[in-house]
Amino acid sequence: MSDAKKLLDDAHAAGALSKQALDALDVVDVGAQIQAGLGLSIDDVGSSEVVLLTMMPDDSGSIMHANNATAVRDGHNFVLDALAQSKQAGEVLAHTRYLNGHVLFPYTQLAHAERLTPANYDPRLGTPLYDQTVVLLGTVIAKAQELAQAGIAVRTVTLIITDGGDCGSTRCKASDVAAIVRDMLAQENHIVAAMGISDGSTNFRDVFTKMGIPDRWILTPGNSASEIRRAFAVFSQSAVRVTAGAQLGGFSN
Repeated sequence: MSDAKKLLDDAHAAGALSKQALDALDVVDVGAQIQAGLGLSIDDVGSSEVVLLTMMPDDSGSIMHANNATAVRDGHNFVLDALAQSKQAGEVLAHTRYLNGHVLFPYTQLAHAERLTPANYDPRLGTPLYDQTVVLLGTVIAKAQELAQAGIAVRTVTLIITDGGDCGSTRCKASDVAAIVRDMLAQENHIVAAMGISDGSTNFRDVFTKMGIPDRWILTPGNSASEIRRAFAVFSQSAVRVTAGAQLGGFSN
């Protein structure tokens, strides 16, 4: 497995990552956190094209308080199931990291992706949205760089899920996230999407726009199980279309 810091430096050298974005990622413990998500070695990737599916479910206490844990679990698992049924399922590498940093599973073949259950997803923590989005996107970039260096064509689709604005980040700001997202979107092989589950007060379009996420890739379901599941279904449709090679301009819902 390649070293996360070297992969990010290589991405910078290749013009895929600006100095501002690299600086946001160039922190010792961020490198270690990214390393924890890289998972499957290049030698175990059997296809010449790969789609990286990356999800970051919110594991803050407010998810539990709003009785939305089951809907988030179901939604995450629905995305895995939808991609598993696609023709290109064998080309998908999946990775799920919770919003508070726990790696549920590093990049692995879709068939080995772990489903959310009451035993492994028990949301009770905070919302370090900016800090952990930087880690998540850094992991996507590092893995994409590793694949590209091995001559493997790669596209990525990432979903950030939260039911509140940032609360608990100690290192990164929205502008740090935006610098990274801007670089990713410039490469035209990355989709960065976000889902803001209504808490009755947060303007998620404003939160995500400041993080650099295009309006067309923002989902804002209400605070009900049916709306949350429907939003995950919209995301899964887009993810399946990415695996089929479609160039998407945004969610089609």
